[in-house]
Amino acid sequence: MKNSEQARLFALEQLDLLDTLPSESFDRITRMASQLFGLPIAAVSLTDTDRQWFKSRVGVDHREIPREKAPCAAVCESAEVVVIPDMLDSNVYRDSHLANTGIRFYAGAPLTTREGQTLGSMCVLGREPRKVTEQEKATLVDLAAMVMAQIELQHAFGRVDPLTGLANAGQFDEDLQDLAQDASGEQRAAFFTEVVEASQLSVLHRTMGPAFLDELTRVSAQCLKQAISGESKLYHLGGCKFVHLVSTDSDARLVDHALRLRRDLMALESAREVPVLVRPVIGIASFQLGEKTTSDILRSAHAASLDAREAGKDAGVFSTKLDERFQRRSMLLADIDRALEGDDELYLVFQPRVSVATGACQGAEALLRWRHPVLGEVSPAEFIPLIENTPMARSLTAWVVRRAIHQAALWYRQGKKLRISINVSATNLEEADFTQRVLTELHHARLPSDAIELEVTESALIGKGQAAVSRLSELIAAGILVAIDDFGTGYSSLAYLQEIPANIVKIDRCFITHLGEDIRTQTLVGSMIGMAHELGYSVVAEGVESEAALACLGRMGCNDCLPNRCCPAPSRPGSPGRHTRNTTPGRCAGGVMTQLDKHREPCTEADPVCPAGRKSPDSEPLEAYKSIPITQRSAASSRSVLSDADETDVVTLLISCGTKRSEKPATNDQNSSLARSGPELG
Repeated sequence: MKNSEQARLFALEQLDLLDTLPSESFDRITRMASQLFGLPIAAVSLTDTDRQWFKSRVGVDHREIPREKAPCAAVCESAEVVVIPDMLDSNVYRDSHLANTGIRFYAGAPLTTREGQTLGSMCVLGREPRKVTEQEKATLVDLAAMVMAQIELQHAFGRVDPLTGLANAGQFDEDLQDLAQDASGEQRAAFFTEVVEASQLSVLHRTMGPAFLDELTRVSAQCLKQAISGESKLYHLGGCKFVHLVSTDSDARLVDHALRLRRDLMALESAREVPVLVRPVIGIASFQLGEKTTSDILRSAHAASLDAREAGKDAGVFSTKLDERFQRRSMLLADIDRALEGDDELYLVFQPRVSVATGACQGAEALLRWRHPVLGEVSPAEFIPLIENTPMARSLTAWVVRRAIHQAALWYRQGKKLRISINVSATNLEEADFTQRVLTELHHARLPSDAIELEVTESALIGKGQAAVSRLSELIAAGILVAIDDFGTGYSSLAYLQEIPANIVKIDRCFITHLGEDIRTQTLVGSMIGMAHELGYSVVAEGVESEAALACLGRMGCNDCLPNRCCPAPSRPGSPGRHTRNTTPGRCAGGVMTQLDKHREPCTEADPVCPAGRKSPDSEPLEAYKSIPITQRSAASSRSVLSDADETDVVTLLISCGTKRSEKPATNDQNSSLARSGPELG
């Protein structure tokens, strides 16, 4: 008998029903029972060790009564329907708790699991003596079956996690809604516990296997459940992520509470219950019941855990200020489709690429910019990483490729055979039709394949596999040049030089900025250039800012460079020796006025393309190359034939390379940076 009772109690505990929030799914059944029997009281009563606890009730305020002399306990012990027409006539129940509170009639049907364990009863009660018919008994049994079906449904289909036995996210959502009805306006705090960082899970899955992760999750669940010691219900959200609610308190006390929980989790490692290092982090988000959705609460608590992990902390409270950054990212992701469809947000600027040996302009790099209607100018360093691993990367690259090729075609018709460099995401290289799409655009624009150059960063190719390599080989076979961008900053630069099909290596600006000032940097860059040349690559140096750096690159045999700043340009086209400060309000110092200047947007201090007047005091200005950024707005759509009218709608790139390096511009002129906020797509 003792063993069977222990088994019954264990089954009840596994279902995680005791001391849980009221649930509308059960309340519907108790209301139905009350109405069918015409009685004021009905309840779903669960038989615990020493009490009858009501999962659902109608007509009473208390949640539990003593088990001793409770009719529901008799139902549980007998696993049969129990009817007491009048408690005062019963030798057993006349002095029971129910009788003492005025209850005269009782009828209860057992709540029995498929395994035969009786959890309690579905009961109806009245304050007057009453008899029941056989049909009413059958109805009560049916109602009990409905309760059990609901219990099994919650446990087996979406409410209870089979791995841990804990309630899952679906149950958390339902419980929050029920709690908001019962205690609307009260304050709570959600504790989001991430036992293992998401990125580490995939590594553990591969190295240790799924069975290990399952065991780690189970052990973590047991530890957390024991640590919160029944004060709150624990939910498993998947992976090694858990959440539970606590009463709100000051941020400092909430963090202290979270740190205590974390210490308990860390004890698993000390006790060698888990054979790997774990670094649990707990995020805390306070909220008012009924004011936020479950999704918002979980997002805020999860964000707090991510912020804490990023800051190297063990626990952290949700910060609205930090969250604004993520809300901004969400806005950008939501708005990119609109920007791609319109003509007034996305645009290209072009950074000249010049020969180190001759100073002649060889081409230009197309750089993507976004002027958001609400946020203003958004740096590509902010929005490109958000987009490049989403399905929108395909559409965005197509937009950039089409407009960059359109501009190249305009220059070709004017006799300026400038090769346009376009940054693409490694994700694009996984698209089977990518090469054909690029070739189609070139064909429509009547341009040769070598009119463009596609750039991809070495680090972005990590993990992309053979598909990306095959796509690069296709592009090169079609006559399109391929460049490895930001070379030197990846994970295995030397190894990738052997594996990545490419024609050009672009040395990252971090090696070039102070090239003329540091011997170690000169040695390193010289070695990179020499090695690349030996392997058959052409070399481009990014971010040249000084004459000293340019001279070093010349001695090292570097092919081309990308000057990092706009330098003073002639006061009018064709007058390379004369310079004057451009005093137009908001206009970049050194900007060149052309017959199409009316189409250009003014640049300001905040303009990411050409921040006026900015100058690095640490480097000598590069005087040899004069250039202006180009804003390409409302570029004509990709038509196979470009009309003359199209040419006047696009601001033409004007590069003056007529000044020899020995010539110096007037000293009263200003230099300004040509921002290249990387990484860029397109």
